[in-house]
Amino acid sequence: MVNVRARVPFKVGLKSNIPADLLSFNGLESGKEHVAVIFRDADKQAEVPLVRMHSECLTGDVFHSSRCDCGEQLDETIEKMGEIGGVILYLRQEGRGIGLYNKIDAYELQSQGMNTYEANNHLGFGDDLRDFNEAALMLKALGINEIRLITNNPKKIDDLESCGIKIVEVVGTKTHVKDGNESYLKTKASHGKHRFNFD
Repeated sequence: MVNVRARVPFKVGLKSNIPADLLSFNGLESGKEHVAVIFRDADKQAEVPLVRMHSECLTGDVFHSSRCDCGEQLDETIEKMGEIGGVILYLRQEGRGIGLYNKIDAYELQSQGMNTYEANNHLGFGDDLRDFNEAALMLKALGINEIRLITNNPKKIDDLESCGIKIVEVVGTKTHVKDGNESYLKTKASHGKHRFNFD
């Protein structure tokens, strides 16, 4: 199932040329181009690896939108894994699975007063359409069946465990509050049961 494994240097914090492996996969039913990023050969070590499933967020990851906290969570994870190792599964599931253009439509509805879930529902979508079954298949293809999962989202825990991945520890990210996203984060906490600390 692993297709190509290429060594790619990353910038981690202030350090450049941190080696990591970028993996592509074949045989995924969705046809989506999910990738794994492996720091410090975490998949080849004896200890249980640190793993984050990160769903693509063009607006946050690339353009640093203040609407969400996705880019900050990804940066925090890369910095941590650059130091101690780990695996990022970067999943092409923009907008909790509704796609980029629909997410832009949802942004406009949020500008009119809806929260993130209400906007998706108004467009005819469920709260969260992401499927983490393929993430579990990717882990198994790497020979990983036990992980320490970086997440604040209980759905990710439930979905991975239902696919046969054992989670021995859940590691939360920081709560990245900034101008423009506090209401979004509080909605994720109240509606989606994400675990944030607002103190």
